Amino acid sequence: MKKIKSILLTLVTFLLFGCGSVATTTVSGIDGTLNENVEAENYQGLKRTVAIARFSNETEYAKGAFYDKENDPVGRQAVDILSAKLAATGKFILFEREDLEQINLEAGLSQKEIQKIGADYLIVGSITEFGRKTTGEVGLFTKTKKQTVEAGVNIRLVDVSTGQIVYSEEGKGEAETETSTTLGFGGQAGYDATLSDKAISAAIEKLVENIEKTCLDRPWKSYFLSFDSEAIVIAGGVQQGLKNGQELYVYTYGKKVKNPQTGMLIELPGEKVGKIKVLTSGGTTVSDEYSFVSVVEGNLEANKISSYFIQDK
Repeated sequence: MKKIKSILLTLVTFLLFGCGSVATTTVSGIDGTLNENVEAENYQGLKRTVAIARFSNETEYAKGAFYDKENDPVGRQAVDILSAKLAATGKFILFEREDLEQINLEAGLSQKEIQKIGADYLIVGSITEFGRKTTGEVGLFTKTKKQTVEAGVNIRLVDVSTGQIVYSEEGKGEAETETSTTLGFGGQAGYDATLSDKAISAAIEKLVENIEKTCLDRPWKSYFLSFDSEAIVIAGGVQQGLKNGQELYVYTYGKKVKNPQTGMLIELPGEKVGKIKVLTSGGTTVSDEYSFVSVVEGNLEANKISSYFIQDK
């Protein structure tokens, strides 16, 4: 009898404390689990200027009778996520293009003139895959419900100076949440709207790393603003990552020829003709920054500054 009571007591304890619902959420990107707690890097190099043009929704998701292509919620969501991730790296100077009309309107109301600054690179993207599914399993004592969202994002990085696509890739992301109940005890999982954000974020995560690598592998460029006996001034300053004492290289433009294979006009490599050193910088924004420099190598001519450009390597 004591054994039976002991077994019954164990069973009751299991029912009271062992039953319930357990919810787990998993987010995965191209290379596995997405780390959402990555801290912004303390980047000390030269920054590239990037503009995000738009994200189109090429799927049928959220396209009802009153669908507005210009205000697609999924596309805007992708733009916001990509902007936040690029800004968090500290390696880019980002320009707004998606809401430029609203910015112009606000500037007009405050009687301010917007300085239109061209970016080095333009990002164009699209949502190519988006779907949600709910599955479940029923066992002898347990029941599980799993909600899964899958997203596919395509990104193209365009070099503005040539119009050439220098990087293109599609990222895949998945987010799922699973809830289990035992012997009917525990709450029921409702619709989890956050899974959409997490799936798109996971799809974009790896693409951001590749955008970084592509942009930073290509030289940072600047130009002479003034060149005379009083001072030599170039565009760019602290906001773009220039430091006092930093040395940069001066090149002449190469010859432009038409490539018969592609029909594109391409510029052949220029000649390195000198080296300059940053003395001090001024200005407060990317649009008005400048740096005073001195020539440390080469015989640069003041009347030919329009034929020179400056690179970091």
